[in-house]
Amino acid sequence: MISARRRHLALPVLTVLFAAVGCSPSEDVAAPSPEGAAARYCKALHRELPDTADGLERGNAEPASDFTAMWGDPAVKLRCGVPKPDVLTYGSEHYNPYADAAEVNGVRWLFEKQDDGYRFTTVLRKAYVEVTVPGKYAPEVNVLTDLAGAVKKTVPVGV
Repeated sequence: MISARRRHLALPVLTVLFAAVGCSPSEDVAAPSPEGAAARYCKALHRELPDTADGLERGNAEPASDFTAMWGDPAVKLRCGVPKPDVLTYGSEHYNPYADAAEVNGVRWLFEKQDDGYRFTTVLRKAYVEVTVPGKYAPEVNVLTDLAGAVKKTVPVGV
């Protein structure tokens, strides 16, 4: 009799647990390993990031890190403290001094077409911030309008 009661109580508890998980999606986001000043800028950025980006709710990046964040499902992923993109690195196979870039709300972003969406990376900042946006959210650049303020406030201009 007791085991039947426990079984009936377990179902509502599991339902509530799954509903709570559904409200806060999580997804794997590879965490970079910035050091020194770049790490400090990235931690400051993490604290300033908005709860929503282009109407998408912030979720939990796995593993948890001060250098990553995500919004929506499929996830818009932010990584701070990434290496300089190959397309901007003189001598690399993909170097392109004329790579496409645009300014969004005072932050200049390199943009690279991916198989499904775009990867945007800040340029002319003391730490590189990368944002990948799935094609589902076209025009993908819209996410940057909500992220640029936090980047501008916490990651100083520099080369």
